[in-house]
Amino acid sequence: MTQTYEDFSKYGKEFADTGLKSFASLSKGAQAIATEAGEYTKKSFEAGSAAAEKLFSAKSLEKAIEIHTDYAKQSYEAFVAEATKIGDLYAELAKEAYKPFESIVAKAK
Repeated sequence: MTQTYEDFSKYGKEFADTGLKSFASLSKGAQAIATEAGEYTKKSFEAGSAAAEKLFSAKSLEKAIEIHTDYAKQSYEAFVAEATKIGDLYAELAKEAYKPFESIVAKAK
């Protein structure tokens, strides 16, 4: 009976420690994602402001359409690149958060 309690206590402590390690990984990953999203937002706003300035200074309709087309293309490319980058960060976050539990899962098998 005492051995069972000690085993249970040991596994409980191990699981709690693993949970804390996983939470630390989640926190670190979430911070990286938030930082990346903030930087993208800043860059996007700056690019939009610059495009608006160019658009207002356009001398003809053709030039305005060209400026808008270039801005739309660059914005789309930047969005796709950023979405890929954030997707990779989420994938890494999941891997890092699961990593502490790998040993427990291996023991359970």
